[in-house]
Amino acid sequence: MAFLKPFCRGLLGVFFIAAGLNHFWHTDFYLSIMPPYLPWPLALVQASGAAEIALGALLLLRRWQGVAGWGLAGLCMAVFPANLHMALHPELFTQFTPAGLWLPLQLVLIGWALACTHPPASMAKAS
Repeated sequence: MAFLKPFCRGLLGVFFIAAGLNHFWHTDFYLSIMPPYLPWPLALVQASGAAEIALGALLLLRRWQGVAGWGLAGLCMAVFPANLHMALHPELFTQFTPAGLWLPLQLVLIGWALACTHPPASMAKAS
């Protein structure tokens, strides 16, 4: 089972790299989910995409995995307004089911990033 944590970390790293690249391949979609009260939507879409690529890549480097885990957790919280905007306006995003817009994906990703980059609390106390 020792391979499971590195495998999950690698899978998450590749996921975030692909998701970040998607910000540049499908910019119009990401612009459509930006809440209207946020300034500079294109810059925010590009910055969040670049951050996903960079943090996903850092996740693949053992030396930087802890920083990447915390960075990804923070990034997931930073993009939460876009997810909330989608959930509050399902009529604008008919390609998704209204229930699907409320799935706590950000919480799952935060938990995944922290679980695969940091030791459990019981192990941290033992060392």
